[in-house]
Amino acid sequence: MKIGVFDSGYGGLTILRELRSLLPGYDYLYLGDNARAPYGTRSFDIVTDFTRQAVEFLFAHGCPLVILACNTASAKALRTIQQRWLPYTDDPSRRVLGVIRPTAENIGSVSQNGHVGVFATPGTIASLSYNIEIQKLFPGFTVTGHACPMWVPLVENGEADGDGADFFVKKDIDALLADDPDIDTVVLACTHYPLLIDKIRRYMPQGIRLLTQGRIVADSLRNYLFRHPEMDARLSKNGTVSFMTTENPDRFNALAAQFIAHPVSAERVSL
Repeated sequence: MKIGVFDSGYGGLTILRELRSLLPGYDYLYLGDNARAPYGTRSFDIVTDFTRQAVEFLFAHGCPLVILACNTASAKALRTIQQRWLPYTDDPSRRVLGVIRPTAENIGSVSQNGHVGVFATPGTIASLSYNIEIQKLFPGFTVTGHACPMWVPLVENGEADGDGADFFVKKDIDALLADDPDIDTVVLACTHYPLLIDKIRRYMPQGIRLLTQGRIVADSLRNYLFRHPEMDARLSKNGTVSFMTTENPDRFNALAAQFIAHPVSAERVSL
């Protein structure tokens, strides 16, 4: 049985890349709901419905453990899926994990002054998920979120290295720091954003730490499997990876290479 990795589009491939780097022996199935992306501007109910459909699909295709490698899905749907749906399925021993909690757990070891900025999609920012999780773990911290609605389209349209990306990256960094000039740590709370990391570093003032999620989620999964040997025993270990998309597979294959740095051959599926 495989580890399922779900994202509304391509960004989750940056998580998958780190999972395979740290845990190469496992089998993975990546599902991108590209036909219905982006999720970032959709309502909580719609994101929950779409995410549940994706999780059901991955369960049906032999994935007893699913990682929501999508901040919007983690923010808007994970709690409902874990608490109100999964316990009542025909196999409640299956698990669905997200990316927000492990990211929040790392903040305390990174920020020196407790002032944290979060760059994310409008949906993730509106959910206040990072504010809630970080302040739950570190009550004295100040969390300032800023939505970056143009960053994902820039990446997915191949403009991450273009002049337009410079304009929007600098604009959003300036806006975030205007809201809290004391920020010393910024979370890139969208899995697309690592593709903009060079430009973000160019315009981010020196001394501010940038936190990306790929290795954090991979470390968290490794720890989870160590603490849950019963789940680890269910997972097959042949070092394989498969890709599925709800969009045209040729388009998916072409864009996926930007995120995962090797050729991809995806199968088109319906949810």
